[in-house]
Amino acid sequence: MESNKKENTNTENVYIFLFDGFSDWEIAYLTPELRKSKKIVLKYFTIDGLEIISAGGFKITPDLSIEELNPAKISVLILPGGTAWEEKSIKGIDNLVETLNSEKRTIAAICGATTYLGQKGYLDKVKHTSNALEYLQYIAPNYKGEKEYQSDFSVTGENIVTANGIAPIEFAREIFRKINLNSEKDIEKWFQLFKNGIWTE
Repeated sequence: MESNKKENTNTENVYIFLFDGFSDWEIAYLTPELRKSKKIVLKYFTIDGLEIISAGGFKITPDLSIEELNPAKISVLILPGGTAWEEKSIKGIDNLVETLNSEKRTIAAICGATTYLGQKGYLDKVKHTSNALEYLQYIAPNYKGEKEYQSDFSVTGENIVTANGIAPIEFAREIFRKINLNSEKDIEKWFQLFKNGIWTE
């Protein structure tokens, strides 16, 4: 179990949940920028702490299991997509998400992971997006957030960041903004480079 002591009061502790078959490309733009920032402590965890294999075939050994992490240390929880969300085969993460949401910690979900948030009711009263409104309604029958749905690549509503599966760059930008990774000018410069191949000094 991690202690309550923070590594540094000026850091953001970002935790990424991994599982077999997670969509590795959906966090591929996000994680390098987080990892090289001195303001970020980045950790990966799985339910049982064992090695997983991503959709692209990467074998990954996480930093810790869900039982070993301390929710009080988490500033941002990132949930990458994957068909496991649609199949509802992921078990054991409910209590962590509920704790973080009740404390208004940032929870960021992309693609299939948005259906989990929708099914659990976390999207009912905050602005959000997903792969499509119909997709959310079909995969998450308990979802009641139609009035808050935004047809956009990535949306931030209160403490929730969501994105559709073709928007890993927009997803990263929203998270960078949420945690003030860099100035807005530098974040936009980064976005224009990776999205449109434009670099400005």
